[in-house]
Amino acid sequence: MGWTCFNIEILKQVQDDGRNYFSRKVSNGMKEKISVGIDIGDSQVVTVIGHRAEGETHPSVVGVGIREGSGMRRGVVTDVEEAVAAISGSVEDAERMAGLPVEAVYVSISGEHVSSTNNKGLIALARGRDEITQEEVMRVIETAQSVTVPPNREILHVIPRMFIVDGQEGIKDPVGMSGNRLEVDAHVVTGASPFIKNLRRTVEQAGVAVASFVLSPLAASKSVLSKKSKELGVVLLDIGAGTTGLVVFEEGDIYHSAVIPVGSAHITSDVALGLRIGLDLAERVKVEYGMASPITLSDNDKIDLSRMDRDEEQVISRRYVAEIIEARLAELFNMVKLELRRVGRDGMLPAGAVLVGGGAKLPGMVESAKEHLGLPAQLGFPVELKGMVDKLDDPRFATSIGLMLWGMDEEDVRTAFSAVDIGSIVSKIKSIFTK
Repeated sequence: MGWTCFNIEILKQVQDDGRNYFSRKVSNGMKEKISVGIDIGDSQVVTVIGHRAEGETHPSVVGVGIREGSGMRRGVVTDVEEAVAAISGSVEDAERMAGLPVEAVYVSISGEHVSSTNNKGLIALARGRDEITQEEVMRVIETAQSVTVPPNREILHVIPRMFIVDGQEGIKDPVGMSGNRLEVDAHVVTGASPFIKNLRRTVEQAGVAVASFVLSPLAASKSVLSKKSKELGVVLLDIGAGTTGLVVFEEGDIYHSAVIPVGSAHITSDVALGLRIGLDLAERVKVEYGMASPITLSDNDKIDLSRMDRDEEQVISRRYVAEIIEARLAELFNMVKLELRRVGRDGMLPAGAVLVGGGAKLPGMVESAKEHLGLPAQLGFPVELKGMVDKLDDPRFATSIGLMLWGMDEEDVRTAFSAVDIGSIVSKIKSIFTK
């Protein structure tokens, strides 16, 4: 079993303030857990409220709120007023549907300012003890968080990939083993502090507290990827409006993550320039008539723009629109391919590529990914949910649902930490990332 994204600070916070936004007792005395995810993209904000009663395995979605616009551009707040309005409106809609108040939320984060690296932590093990303890495992994870971070950046995630005991690599769980030295090889994700602070402040102005920021493709992976695909090797692509998030898994653990500065909004801009029309009309043309490849279209397939906008008189070729889209997608997937090649995984992922996000829904997108990446490809749909499943059976909800699921699992860690000593919760921590 692999280990999760882990941040010691989340446990310290619970110890310090004793607050619990995420669980409560209901009238029959049983406990229920509430988790809220907010995916703040460049084009819209989606809030998902999840509920899990005591004894249940999977949560039910009880509230959803969607607001167009976000005051964001490429993952960075550019209009605070617009962002606050979109976030608060989305939260209020979800609250109204669920009949529950929202106090703290798990928030997506992406953008070119996010980067990742691999780092190692090392501790000497206590003499005179036969077995590695859970306390020592947590201590070595904390040393991996001590990576040198510039003053203008901060750590978002520390994700243990494997442990090393006295030079023996590839260990998933060292608890109970014997040794003199324990190391951890961890994937560390960081972001630019000013952008993170601005996003936090904006969410708080919308009336809710930020429980944690989660890298968008990492959150999405939680809702759509199976354990088997993570074991075989898979890349998830979260195609948003301004950026595309990428996360690679192999042998059950994270292998690499990145953010590529190309998204579906770039396709819209290309269509607008190519047809010499406004962005709003270009978006409609893309959504209603766009295809990832012109191969199935003929020159006789036409689009009468006057039917979409009375100020337009053009009759354009649908094939030409597809050619515009194809060129931008070739750029996007080539950038993905280069990223995979950089980490030695180009063409080396048997489970292929899984596409999520609003940009993934363009007709022919899966076939385009297969062609350019040389991998199997498919759309990713949220799984193992109850509640409003029909409304959420869509790749664009992968991140918001994943954030909610992330919060559920993280709350299990919080609950365990508040009830017992730190050493006995490590098994809880393991489960967040591997479920």
